[in-house]
Amino acid sequence: MINSKEFTERLEKIIDFYGESASSFAEKIGVQRSSISHILSGRNKPSLDFVLKVLSAYPEVELYWLLNGKGIFPNQTASFENQSNTSETKTRDAFETQIPNDKDIERIVIFFKDGTFKNFHNQ
Repeated sequence: MINSKEFTERLEKIIDFYGESASSFAEKIGVQRSSISHILSGRNKPSLDFVLKVLSAYPEVELYWLLNGKGIFPNQTASFENQSNTSETKTRDAFETQIPNDKDIERIVIFFKDGTFKNFHNQ
């Protein structure tokens, strides 16, 4: 059984990690804003459909971590090509247009304005 309070904390962690608002998160996973609000407030429990939509939109989220806190977030094994963050995709596309075809990328580091960074290794 899912502990709603702990699920809510993990959902908030996902929203914060991606720099989303509840509204933009709802739009990205394809649910109404009120659904997010009701889950975050503890009014409603998440449905299976809701959980599947989160996993589909954010491949770095592991099912068991989301449901019961076991595992890790973000999933470090998710490949760079599967990243769903729009700004990361735009950044990758910008780099790809400037890299000669005969060169292989070993690593990309993206620095964010808030002082954090993401490190991507080519596998």
